[in-house]
Amino acid sequence: MSRIAKSPIFIPSNINVTLNSQLILVKGKYGHLSRTFHPSVKIEYLNDKITFKSRPNCSDGWAQAGTARALVNSMIIGVSKKFVKKLKLSGVGYRVSITKGNIINLLLGYSHPIQYCLPENIDVESPSATEIILKSIDKQLVGQVAANLRSYRKPEPYKGKGIRYEDEVVRMKEAKKK
Repeated sequence: MSRIAKSPIFIPSNINVTLNSQLILVKGKYGHLSRTFHPSVKIEYLNDKITFKSRPNCSDGWAQAGTARALVNSMIIGVSKKFVKKLKLSGVGYRVSITKGNIINLLLGYSHPIQYCLPENIDVESPSATEIILKSIDKQLVGQVAANLRSYRKPEPYKGKGIRYEDEVVRMKEAKKK
């Protein structure tokens, strides 16, 4: 059984939650998110509290309930305060710039610049030429965009050049000796 699914979610006063069978709509200060959940999960919303239970005769009901609870919790956190991912570029000549229309231009040591078009739900900032800050209410979308940007030039273990998350530590290898 899932321990996560057993703990209820308490809804803050500035968040509006609408439950329609397996569809949950969460509205907050920064926008709204909706999601449909697996039929083996029974969702109850009473007195600003959401509880999740497994339906009888479902083999994976508690696992689905734990997943549903985690997703709803992320939705509530996202609409009340946005999720943030910070990326840093390290390497000689590695630069980032943002153009109108949410297009990120990356210079990563290739023979050509890389242009990445962001989804419309992502806010992007570049406080310096080697930093990217991504913000959105959707946790999965922020993580996926950050992973896509990082995949253009992952940090390599010999010099540490590449795109890395702000809190990522790259273990450096020793160079080959003669």
